[in-house]
Amino acid sequence: MHKRIGILGGMSPESTIEYYQYMVHRYFERFGDHRYPEILIYSVHSQDYYDWPFQARWDLIAEGLSAAGRKLIDAGADFLIISTNLMHIVFDQVKENTGAPMVSLLDVVAEAILAKGFRTVGLLGAKFTMEHGYYQNGMVKKGIEVIIPEERDREYVSKVIYEELIAGKFLDESRAGYIDVIKRLVDRGAEGVILGCTEIPLLVSESDAGLPLFDTTRIHAEAALNYAVGND
Repeated sequence: MHKRIGILGGMSPESTIEYYQYMVHRYFERFGDHRYPEILIYSVHSQDYYDWPFQARWDLIAEGLSAAGRKLIDAGADFLIISTNLMHIVFDQVKENTGAPMVSLLDVVAEAILAKGFRTVGLLGAKFTMEHGYYQNGMVKKGIEVIIPEERDREYVSKVIYEELIAGKFLDESRAGYIDVIKRLVDRGAEGVILGCTEIPLLVSESDAGLPLFDTTRIHAEAALNYAVGND
């Protein structure tokens, strides 16, 4: 029997849906049947998880996700994933508080970067994701340097995420703006770019950017599927 997947979602409805659909469709591509792992989703109130980072209430975020995680485990989930980049800031606390096995987005993205032979990558994401340091600190342990956009570009990238992508808006002018930001990261030495917000891959693709992009949603969802079917 496959392990039952518990998704901590709702922090962005679009990314939660993307995780679910990717795992279900990817299973069929790989195995040719519809016996994909059972998937439980706990969709939190997204407003809290938009507000709390601005208030530096990471304690409330950890408590909220831990409570949701325990409910998923009580409902039968065998392991958990957090279906967003930013909330991996509290990954260790949630894992400790729930006592549940969890698949870390940062760990599997680092593995994907190293598999390409890259040592320097750019990072796009919400302002907190780019500036907090958890991505940089996590990647440097794997021998990977992470560079972030200049301040003006960080403000732009984050504004598009919060005002457009999370609301399901994907505009051509924003796509062009992101590509310009990526080009400036390449000029500073980036061999590839981490799309450190689960909505960004819905806006920008490798064919748009002209260099390897690390789609954290798909990398993480693939790793979760592997764990569920016993191929971790």
